[in-house]
Amino acid sequence: MGDDTIIGSSPVGKRLGSIQKREKNYCLIFGNKRLPIVTKITIGRASDNDVVIDNKLASRYHAFIQKIKNEYFLKDLNSTNGTHLNGVRIPPDKYVKLAPGDVVTIGKTNLIVM
Repeated sequence: MGDDTIIGSSPVGKRLGSIQKREKNYCLIFGNKRLPIVTKITIGRASDNDVVIDNKLASRYHAFIQKIKNEYFLKDLNSTNGTHLNGVRIPPDKYVKLAPGDVVTIGKTNLIVM
């Protein structure tokens, strides 16, 4: 099967464009990097995370951000030193809703949700 091209001005293209405009697509800004949050981003010290934090205060698998039904949530994976959202430590293993401008702090690293 080949790939099909969808022209933006076609009926299907217009529908796809309207669906994409309604979706909130967040990204995570850390350092000089910008990472779109498509479905799930893992954060931690281990090299197989999407966001690798080189800081001993970060656990190997510290937290993740996940998109669920067009909303974004942060979850601490029972990390040793905790995860902070806008300066407040979040409870482990609980989903906390995110909004643009939120600052996630892991160790000494700040990650900005946009």
